[in-house]
Amino acid sequence: MSRLNRFAIAFATVAVVLSAPGAHAQKRVVNYANDDAAFLALRDASRSGDAAKAEELASRLSGYSIPSYVDYYRLKARFLATPEQEIRDYLNRYAGTAIADRLRNDWLLELGRSRNWALFDEQYPQFELNDDIQVKCYALMSRALRGKSVAEEARSVLVSPANYGEACPALITTLVGNGQFSAGDVWAQIRMAADSGSTSTIRRLAPLTDASESALMQAIEKPAAVVARGAGSGRASRETFLVALGRVAKANPSQAVSALLESDDKLSKPELAIAWSQIALQSSLKLAPDAPVYWHRTAGAPLSPEGHHWKVRAALRAGDWKLVKSAIEAMPTNVKNDPAWVYWLGRAYKAEGKQEEATAQFLTIVSQSNFYGQLATEELGQKIVVPPRAQPVTPEEIAPMAENQGFRDAFKLIDLNMRFEGYREWNWQLRRMNERQLLAAAEYARQKNSLDRMVNTSDRTKVEVDFTQRFPSPFRDVMQTATQNLGLDMAWVYGLIRQESRFILNARSHVGASGLMQLMPATAKWVARKIGMNNFSQSEVNDINTNILLGTNYLNMVLGDLDGSQAMATAAYNAGPGRPRAWRSTLPNTVEGAIFAESIPFSETRDYVKKVLSNATYYAALFEGKPQSLKARLGMVGPKEFVPSELP
Repeated sequence: MSRLNRFAIAFATVAVVLSAPGAHAQKRVVNYANDDAAFLALRDASRSGDAAKAEELASRLSGYSIPSYVDYYRLKARFLATPEQEIRDYLNRYAGTAIADRLRNDWLLELGRSRNWALFDEQYPQFELNDDIQVKCYALMSRALRGKSVAEEARSVLVSPANYGEACPALITTLVGNGQFSAGDVWAQIRMAADSGSTSTIRRLAPLTDASESALMQAIEKPAAVVARGAGSGRASRETFLVALGRVAKANPSQAVSALLESDDKLSKPELAIAWSQIALQSSLKLAPDAPVYWHRTAGAPLSPEGHHWKVRAALRAGDWKLVKSAIEAMPTNVKNDPAWVYWLGRAYKAEGKQEEATAQFLTIVSQSNFYGQLATEELGQKIVVPPRAQPVTPEEIAPMAENQGFRDAFKLIDLNMRFEGYREWNWQLRRMNERQLLAAAEYARQKNSLDRMVNTSDRTKVEVDFTQRFPSPFRDVMQTATQNLGLDMAWVYGLIRQESRFILNARSHVGASGLMQLMPATAKWVARKIGMNNFSQSEVNDINTNILLGTNYLNMVLGDLDGSQAMATAAYNAGPGRPRAWRSTLPNTVEGAIFAESIPFSETRDYVKKVLSNATYYAALFEGKPQSLKARLGMVGPKEFVPSELP
């Protein structure tokens, strides 16, 4: 019986002592099978804010192996009522740990909400990860209240309205109040929030405009009625029209175009550019062939990061290299420096015959072992090879890793199926390690049979690299048999598994996919029936042999269904076989597989395809011992009439 199953039984097996009839009820006593079960109950009590239960459970765990977490959950259960000194005592007691940084994150959020800027400003410089957008907004707000100019920093932070909470609208309100943000900034934020469906942010920003909250909500909830009335004479009416126009375009770009053409004489030139950008973005996400036409009408419009990205993607699909170039050059610096746009700008220069400028772009990313670094390598006339392996780490280098308490805590948490917390603990230990130490930590993870931590850790090195750590191939005998029987590319399958499950045997996604190859229950059952596994039971899906057998068969079926294109088949494995067929049907012309991948409208699938095929290219180089071509693996993808797939 697995440890997790024992925990489940422990929670189900409770002894409840009830009072005799007529007497006062006695305190309920729960007998946990072991301290691990009690610890998990403590975590749950803390999350639900049951301070009394958390205190009772924590008192039982005085000798538990990760006391910092026991104390954290005890304190967090009554956080709002916790005295300042108790929080300080915790931070001092566990100074330098990941969980202390997590508590400081929690505290900073509360200090920001209560506007306790003196304490906030004292604690914020000590927040090491600084990865919380709301904390960043409070920090900028504090500086703005002290008379500092923070508008440009704020614009670079304020790009994800769904994560704003109370902090970021409060920052925007402060910046409007002291003149650092204009009405245009506010409306840009409202349009961005409308694009992402973040109505709570829109409600918080409504008082900063001349439009009523009800008018803005109508633009979100009944946009067709708003655009039908046309753009009014006042700014609030016109801006609300633009918000509604974007919502209409999300459902029907053609309808939005018709509405705009009826009201374009009422809009200023800058407003008209914004209107077309609203339509262009939604048309791009639908892979509509008219999207580049609309983007050409957006000159000067303030774009969200997503708008900048899709302006380029629409141009790539259309083969409009002039628009690719101008769109990337217009990006903010922090967006433009992403390897994707460095590569595509180089390609745009190359299309113009500016080889020197193109080469300069490619050289800035060629050392990166990612999708774009590989493509840049090929643009420079080279093939993709495995770099020389670093000198193997010694037992003396690995020994400190085995003694590292943070790593021990990480494995303990992972063993409890608290993967998020375990990964945070693990990564915290890596943040100041040099490359030899990273390789040693990766090797220690291999020894602990934690291949996902090995890959994650080894991926961080830049000079001393070990691709046997980065690209492991466990269960090679099973995989060779399965792929050889099907004539399937084993490097591709390993590339997919590395992205799907990172070799976690019992991996389970949020949608219910299981095992190394992350099979959905219905798909596993369907494939089993197709290949004659008549006695297949869903409980077998995590068995290595069964998972690989079913996964490789399904991948092979998808590949055949999509004309042998690994780019489309990889997308199908993630998003379902019908979607790549639909995306291909909208292509105006045959395009490179890299352009097809770049313009996939689902962000998860787009990232997935790039990483799987990048992985596969390195696996092939390892297996075959010779240079490889990612471009050849990506191939070309041409338009084809959409026909629904019979595959699940």
